[in-house]
Amino acid sequence: MEAFTVHRGRMLPLDRSNVDTDAIIPKQYLKSIRRTGFGPFLFDDWRYLDPGTLDIDPGTRRPNPDFVLNEADRAGASVLLARDNFGCGSSREHAVWALADYGIRCVIAPSFADIFFSNCFKNGVLPVVLKADEVDQLIQVATASPAREVEIDLAAQTVASDDLRFTFDIDPQRKHNLLEGLDEIGITLSAHADAIRAYEARRRQEAPWLFREDSV
Repeated sequence: MEAFTVHRGRMLPLDRSNVDTDAIIPKQYLKSIRRTGFGPFLFDDWRYLDPGTLDIDPGTRRPNPDFVLNEADRAGASVLLARDNFGCGSSREHAVWALADYGIRCVIAPSFADIFFSNCFKNGVLPVVLKADEVDQLIQVATASPAREVEIDLAAQTVASDDLRFTFDIDPQRKHNLLEGLDEIGITLSAHADAIRAYEARRRQEAPWLFREDSV
C-alpha cells in the first residue's frame, strides 16, 4: 500500500450530503473483484448520461456536462470534498477502490459512514473529518478557484490551502499504518514475519514433499 505522508493536490468539490456507496460505484460493477479498473466508473450514474456496465467502454458513453468530474479544469484533482455522512449505504469496499483508482488520495467531509471510513484506511485513502463550516470554506474556494490546491500533512494532522488552515484528529494506530504504508497484510508481516519464516522452515523439514516442484 502506498504510504501517505504529505499530499498536495487540487480539490474536487462534491456538494452533496448522504452520498452512498451505490452512488460512488453502482452495483453492476461489483462483479469484478480486482482492486483496479474502477476509476472510470466512479460516480457512474451522475457522471454519464447513459447507463453502463463492465462490458461497455466508458469512452463510448456520453458524459454529463453538469457533473463536477467532467469539468475540464477538474481533471487530475486528487482531494475530494464532500458533505455529511459520506460513504453510507452498503459496505462494498469497491467504493474506496474506485476512488483510489481515479486518483483520490484524501476525502474531506464532516462525517463518514463507519465501514466506508474503515475501508479507506485499508486502501491508502485518508478520510479527514473537519467541522462542517471548515468543509464549507474549502468547498467555496474550490468551487470558485478550480486551480486552488490543498495540502494535507498527516504527521502534523493539518489541512492547509493558502490562508485556510485546519487541524484534524486521527486514531494513532491508523495514522502510523498510513504513514508507513501498511495494510492489514503489511501489519501482520511487520509484527510476525520472523515467526512466519520460522514456521515455513520447520514445515519444510517436517513435510518436504509439499515443497517439491512436482507436487503441484
